[in-house]
Amino acid sequence: MTEDASRKRLGRGLAALIGEIDRPAQPEQKRVEADGRVPVEFISPNPRNPRRAFAEGDLADLAQSIREHGIVQPVVVRPTSDAGRYEIIAGERRWRAAQRAGLDAVPVIVRDVNDRAALELAIVENVQRADLNPVEEAMGYQQLIDEHAYTQSDLGQIIGKSRSHVANTLRLLKLPDVILDMLSGGALSAGHARALVSADDPLALAKRIVEGGLSVRQAEALAQQPSQAVAKATRGNQAAEKDPDTLALEKLLSDVSGLKVTISHKDKGGEVRIAYKSLEQLDELCRRLQS
Repeated sequence: MTEDASRKRLGRGLAALIGEIDRPAQPEQKRVEADGRVPVEFISPNPRNPRRAFAEGDLADLAQSIREHGIVQPVVVRPTSDAGRYEIIAGERRWRAAQRAGLDAVPVIVRDVNDRAALELAIVENVQRADLNPVEEAMGYQQLIDEHAYTQSDLGQIIGKSRSHVANTLRLLKLPDVILDMLSGGALSAGHARALVSADDPLALAKRIVEGGLSVRQAEALAQQPSQAVAKATRGNQAAEKDPDTLALEKLLSDVSGLKVTISHKDKGGEVRIAYKSLEQLDELCRRLQS
């Protein structure tokens, strides 16, 4: 059997395994049969897992669900060289949340696979669950290419994405680290980042996108302009929003309402935003407007 054929067959096998564990966990869902239960302290996270960020709020919500319904989908693990110990292939978030929920042991599916298959499984599960941010996804793809000589076509077949999706995702790694941090943190979307790859000054444009709340289409249009035009547009936007008269009016409205007021000029019109921190503040604002 050729290497390509072997990889395709491996990919189908991985997809079948992921299919067993990838469906969203619902209280009424039939539980997947586990191979057994393993104490949480005998399980270690995979240091090569492409997922790096675990939102505290998501973990807290999952921990509460586990307290109420248990773990519906077992954690997929593989044996380590230490007898009785296991390394996570897929399901690190469930394992972390289980510890928060106070579980002593978790249900597991044991798969004796090599490093390549373990990495593929981790990437496939996280991509299908949309758990990876774009940077983590790109780094996972690059890891498979660097360590296991995969082509972009190989990745597309195994992960279930088009070759163009894989290529566009990998291109994000060409961006400066500052922009990658914005992307990881959610300040920029993957669509914004793809537009930045072709920009003359991606960092200036990234700041313009964040400050102006630009859409992907607007970002793509600006990316086609020379960097001087982007810088000019940024300065013009800042000047329009922060001139002394606007700042004075913002202060006046803030003093009158007791809330933070922001004014943004757009062409011949604009908008006034009033920020409140509690429903009591909103009620007070409504009372003042009515009176």
